[in-house]
Order: sequence, then C-alpha cells, then structure tokens
Amino acid sequence: MNPADKSPTIIVHEDSDSLEELSEYLDVLSSSARLRILKFLEKKPRDVRAISKEIETSYENTKKHLDKLLSVGVIKKEAGLGAPTSKGIHPVWEYSIVPGGFEAIIRNLGIFSNTQVLIMGSDISRRLEKVKKTLSKEVLGNLPTAIVLGGPDDGKVFTLKHDQIRIGRIDPERKDAFSPDTDIIFSDSYTAVTRVSKPHGKFLHNSEGWHIEDCGSTGGTKLNTRRLEKNTRVSIHDGDLIEFSKGLFGVKLLIIIPQEN
Repeated sequence: MNPADKSPTIIVHEDSDSLEELSEYLDVLSSSARLRILKFLEKKPRDVRAISKEIETSYENTKKHLDKLLSVGVIKKEAGLGAPTSKGIHPVWEYSIVPGGFEAIIRNLGIFSNTQVLIMGSDISRRLEKVKKTLSKEVLGNLPTAIVLGGPDDGKVFTLKHDQIRIGRIDPERKDAFSPDTDIIFSDSYTAVTRVSKPHGKFLHNSEGWHIEDCGSTGGTKLNTRRLEKNTRVSIHDGDLIEFSKGLFGVKLLIIIPQEN
C-alpha cells in the first residue's frame, strides 16, 4: 500500500458480524484449487468429473470445493447433459461462474484493501493480502489490474499489459485513433471523461514502477483525493484509487499491483 495513501481506515471489532462474513469469504477464496476451478469455468459450464480431472483431485474433494464456491455466490449449478457413454446420455449438474463473478471477487478484495481494513485482535489484514496474491497468481497471471468502480462499467477489469496505456472514452469520429487491445476504453456514459484520442490520461511503466499522467484533460484527475498537475507523471501503487473527472459522469479506477511487479 502506498504510504502516502489517505484512504480511510476501518476498525472492526472481533465480535462484528461483518468480520465473521469477511473471514468466511476469505476462507473460501484462500484455496488455489478453488481459484483454478473458477478459471476453468470461465469459458463454459463443466460437470464435477471434468473439473476434478482439471484440478487433479478426487471427485469428493472437488465437490467440497464447489459447495464452498456456491456458498459465497460466485458460481451456480444447473442441470445439463453429460458426455455420451455406452449406456446413453445422462443428466448431470453443470457448474458455471455467475455473470460478473470474477469481477466481483476482484472488486471486493480491492475495496477492502483500499480502505485499509484494520481488524482489532485479528489477522484478517494479513489473510486479505494473502488471498489477493493467490488470486493474482491463479487468475490474473500476476498482471497489474485496474477495476472500474461505479457507473455502467462498474466491476469491469482491465489488465495493464503494456508499458504505455491511454485512458478515455471512445471517439466515434476517430475509431482508428485507439486500440481496444492496448487502451483503456470507458463507456460513453462517462461524459466528463475526455475521449481516448486526446486522451484523458495515461498509465506508464518503467524500471521505477507504474505511473499515472493527466494529459491536459478538462475534468482533471485525482489520485487518492489529491488532484494531479496536468502533464506530470506520478507514481501509483497497489490499492490506489484514481478518479477521472468528478461526480456522476466521471469514473474511478481501483489499482491492484502484485508485489512481483
């Protein structure tokens, strides 16, 4: 976490209901096997036997992992048809990720980290960071990530794969001026954000780490409530909150940067 971060600290006592729920949530997501299951289910629904083969554990253990994931609402199960056998085709339970399930996990963990949750008499903060690292390794490939908070793109996840990434809204009159593979493109509903062909801002990466730069936008850019000077690079860190313009028509990004990066 950035030492200069001014995000609030939340103090939760040991007997708090929210502490118990957070603890259970972290327990479910602390397993590498469960995160590998989520990754396996990303493309299409699978039955228990297919999942068991993929994660290389027994049918019984796989079922226990699936029950845990069902308990926190990140997957669902529905009746489907199994692979054909000599005895015909039989119905099976197929498991799949709920819409936005991956994004919700990343968003939840990121928000807890950003608010610097401090649990009195508990190791919850340490466990939170451990789960984040496991998630980054098993799901995100240890890539830095930016998560949209609020508005129509809420929960959308952008991985920062390039050393320079432009940020802004689509410019319908200059569709050849941006690349959806390398740029961060927001919904046009965020009207206070400058078009990406300008652009509003940039993420930049070098040997010193990751940086954010406001490229002379009209609405401005804030890093953890601090307004940035235009055309000036500023370092960013894991847990930082970046706001492009203000209010209903601006957009916020929560930054997750694995320790390895």
